[in-house]
Amino acid sequence: MKYLLASTLAAAIATASTAAMAQTSGGCAIGYVTGVGGSAQSMREYLTTPDRDRYRYLADNPIQCKISDEGRASACTGVTSLRHEQVSVYDDSDSATTTVVARVELDQGTYPVIIVVQKQDVQCQQ
Repeated sequence: MKYLLASTLAAAIATASTAAMAQTSGGCAIGYVTGVGGSAQSMREYLTTPDRDRYRYLADNPIQCKISDEGRASACTGVTSLRHEQVSVYDDSDSATTTVVARVELDQGTYPVIIVVQKQDVQCQQ
């Protein structure tokens, strides 16, 4: 009886873990982000900045990209704040971050940009 209970509990935990991972990884194609996102290097710097200095880092390092003649953004640096922005989930960067495509307001206008965000800031579309 104990073996049956233990195996049922283990199966339930495994199923819940798989469902949670699918919500923030490959199982999620479209989602919403509320939080900070930016280039991979800038996000690493932002995440290692002490909490008390993050607002200043955000203000001092606005996202900037080169825009091609075809209207494609590349070579982005810096970070931006996103508020319930719809994104396409592109790739799991690592255990803490996810790469997404989001519409970001730049000096030249609003463009789709590949940025890195924290996984905890991504909510999958239902």
